[in-house]
Amino acid sequence: MQIKGEQLAAQLEQGIKPLYVVCGDAPLLVLEAADTIRHSARQQGYTEREVLTALAGFDWGQLAAATDNLSLFGGRKLVDLRIPNGKPGKDGSAALASYCQRMSPDNVLLLTLPQLDWKEEKAAWFTTLAQAGIVVRLNAPPLAELPGWIAGRLRRQQQQAEAEGLRFMAERVEGNLLAAHQEIQKLALLYPAGHLSLEQIREAVLNVARYNVDDLREALLAGDLSRLTRTLEGLQQEGESPVLVLWAMTEEIRTLAQAKAGLARGQAQDSLFRELRVWGPRQGLVRRAVQALGGRALKEALELAARLDRSIKGLDAGGSGNVWEGFLRLGLLLARR
Repeated sequence: MQIKGEQLAAQLEQGIKPLYVVCGDAPLLVLEAADTIRHSARQQGYTEREVLTALAGFDWGQLAAATDNLSLFGGRKLVDLRIPNGKPGKDGSAALASYCQRMSPDNVLLLTLPQLDWKEEKAAWFTTLAQAGIVVRLNAPPLAELPGWIAGRLRRQQQQAEAEGLRFMAERVEGNLLAAHQEIQKLALLYPAGHLSLEQIREAVLNVARYNVDDLREALLAGDLSRLTRTLEGLQQEGESPVLVLWAMTEEIRTLAQAKAGLARGQAQDSLFRELRVWGPRQGLVRRAVQALGGRALKEALELAARLDRSIKGLDAGGSGNVWEGFLRLGLLLARR
C-alpha cells in the first residue's frame, strides 16, 4: 500500500506494520519520515535496532540473519536497511522477496531508498514490497507550493508570515528543502512566536540557493521567465561554464523541436517520448511546451543557440554581445507563449 507523507502519523497510530519503504527526491522529508517510524517503533516495544547499508558487495544473508535471530534482550527489533543507489540487484531482490513471505510481528523492516525511476518502480522486487508493506513516497513540493510548505513549517514553531514573506523565502532557497528547513529554524531562534514581518525575514534569510543546469532546463520548459532569469544570474555569479549552460538549453530546444516534428508526422506520443528519452514528470513539461510553442519560435531559438555557440568559441566575427544576455534572449523566445 502506498501512502503520502502526511498520512504516516495516522497510520502508525493504528499500529506499526512489519515493513515500511521510504523513498523520494527530498532527503529532508525522507529522513524525517524514517525518524518518525523509528520513534513509533520504540514506543511500541521495538527496543532493539540493527542498521544495514547495502553498498557494493553487500552480503544479503545479513538481512535474513538480522530478521530471523531473536533479540539478545528478548524484545522486538527494527532492522534499518538503506540502499543508497536504489538497486538491490538479483540477490537483494530475492532477499527482500523472502522477507515479505515470512514477516513476523517481532520485527519491523524499515527500507530507505532514493527516488526511483519508472523502471525500478515497476520491477518485481518493488511491487512485491508495495503489496506486502507500506510505501511512503516523499517528494519535494513544486515551487508554486513551496510557500505553503514553509507556512506549515512555521506554524509548527508558532510563527506566521504574510504571503509576500513566504514567497521571498521560497525564491531565496530555490526549492532546496534542507536550506529552507535551516532558515525556518533560524527564524525560531531569532524571533519569538507570532507574526514575522517581511523586513524580519529579509534580515534573517540568507541566499542559500544552489543553482544548477537542471533548474535551468525545468524553467525553460515551463516558460517561467522569472525563475529562468534568477537561475541564469545565479549560475553566472557562481562561475558556471557558458558551454555547459548553452548545452543544457540547446538540448531542451532540440527535444521540443523533434517532439513537435514527430507529432506533426502523426507519431504516437508515448513512442515519441521514449525515443527522445523524455521520462516521468518531464513529460508533462515537454507536452505543454510543444502545444504552446510554434515551429517558428523553435527555429529562431536553434538559430540563436548556434550563434551563441560560435560566439563562445570565438568564431563569430560579428560578435553576439554578452553571452549571458544571449542566454536570456534564448529564454525569452520560448517564454512568449
